[in-house]
Amino acid sequence: MRNAFNTLFGRLFGVLLVAIVLAHGLTIFWFHHYGPPPPTGDLYVQMADGSFIPVHKKHQRPWFGGPVVPLTFQVITLIIAAWYGAKLLSRPIQRLSDAAERLSLDLDSPPLNESGPREARQAASTFNLMQRRIREQVSQRARMLGAVSHDLRTPLSRLKLRLEQIEDTRLQGQMRQDLDDMIGMLDATLSYLHEQRTSETRHWLDVQALVESLSENAQDQGCDVQCAGSCTPLQVQPMALRSGLNNLIDNALRYAGGARVELTDSREALVIRVIDHGPGIAADQREAVFEPFFRLEGSRNRNSGGVGLGMTIAREAVERLGGHLSLEETPGGGLTAVMWLPRA
Repeated sequence: MRNAFNTLFGRLFGVLLVAIVLAHGLTIFWFHHYGPPPPTGDLYVQMADGSFIPVHKKHQRPWFGGPVVPLTFQVITLIIAAWYGAKLLSRPIQRLSDAAERLSLDLDSPPLNESGPREARQAASTFNLMQRRIREQVSQRARMLGAVSHDLRTPLSRLKLRLEQIEDTRLQGQMRQDLDDMIGMLDATLSYLHEQRTSETRHWLDVQALVESLSENAQDQGCDVQCAGSCTPLQVQPMALRSGLNNLIDNALRYAGGARVELTDSREALVIRVIDHGPGIAADQREAVFEPFFRLEGSRNRNSGGVGLGMTIAREAVERLGGHLSLEETPGGGLTAVMWLPRA
């Protein structure tokens, strides 16, 4: 019997059953206590001819002895039961939702406590099993990436050494370019996969100071990067935000030769715009550039640098912060990357 009520169905049924019995019990008690009793005596009324006619004494019950009070008892009892029953049903779902949000931010988040009704324990156990399997898969992929990185770099390095033995200078240059492209793609892919598997806790960060630091570093290297606007500190994953901003600024420098970073702060969100005046991107291709290894023809291609992962890394970094990244046309020509970061 105890196991039967240790389920969501059993608990909800028990709450409603107690509420119905209690509501009807209160109603019966109320009418029994305050209901009209039978007549207790006769009252005589004198007629015009001097005779007396007996009449029954009318019972006067109190104003609160009618059906209003017991019906109010029933309504309040059933409302409380419905509220508690809804809470019973929503509590396990809320626990799963919170655990899933923590897992999306940190694979090493603590497992769910496997307690409560049977359905809740089963859901928590299944969620914990899924979390362990994800950790194992990520760990296995990390080991595989390390092995691939080592095994690929060794023959590529040997090929670069053997290129020196080729007498044809033109062929040597073409092969060296191909090898450099392969090494660049390998490094970018490993960096992308590392960004995906890295978990980071949130901290309060002075985003304005970060933007100013990135701009000064770029200027020290001879690049044209300006910043404008101000903002208050924001709770973010610092490395993820730095990675996203770096890729957007590098993208603007690579294709336009300069960038301007603007900060727009509000109570709801912080908006960071990375603006360039380069060739821009057609409206129907702006979503495609967020796909891994996607490169546009023309000036935005491999000859300009990059392997097509910068925008992908930037968007995934912003999404890990709960925001979103979009591309717009810069007034007067060019491309503007709009990074929206919520404060809630």
